[in-house]
Amino acid sequence: MVKIPEAGGAPTANRLDRRKARTRQALIGAAVRLIAEGRGERASIQEITEAADVGFGSFYNHFDSKEQLFRAASEEVLERWGQMIDHACEGITDPAEVFAVSFRISGRLGWTHPDIAQFLIGAGLDVLDAPRGLAPRALRDIKAGQTAGRFTFSSAELALAAVAGDLLGLLWLRQRHPRRIKEASVDELAEATLRLLGVPAPEAARLAALPLPTAGTW
Repeated sequence: MVKIPEAGGAPTANRLDRRKARTRQALIGAAVRLIAEGRGERASIQEITEAADVGFGSFYNHFDSKEQLFRAASEEVLERWGQMIDHACEGITDPAEVFAVSFRISGRLGWTHPDIAQFLIGAGLDVLDAPRGLAPRALRDIKAGQTAGRFTFSSAELALAAVAGDLLGLLWLRQRHPRRIKEASVDELAEATLRLLGVPAPEAARLAALPLPTAGTW
């Protein structure tokens, strides 16, 4: 005999949880769009809830402040992209090649995932403070390259800042001047960045020309 759940039981709670999750995700999605449009800092909570198509009062059921929401939005986007990069680099043991693959795939965001590219441009160098996502992985790969003797740049943190500047500058140029920036420009910059990290020029050229694995779907 099938037992009918009592009112207020698990099915109702599950529906409530799903509704809360959808509302939270709608708020995060709105924050991502606002950051990508360069309006993150200026947007009010009213504008955010309107963009998310949720009630104003729902905001504080999920976040204490606008800043907390934008941190969550940034971390989610960066972490999802970081996981895709990890997938693309599975099986690669050379840290210099891992770095090259990560940079070259991320540099192609303007072609493959323009929404993420626009988000990163809007976030700017604040991505360096993100505890999850691209920056921690890039720092990990740089340190691994140093340990393996592939990178000679002495400061991993300074190297990370330089790499982030290279990538964000490339994405910005692609967005503003799409006819002037080609996919070959990504590999050219990847080669130059590898040389900056201490990889000899012939080896940097080889790494920047290897076939790219698939990053997966967003």
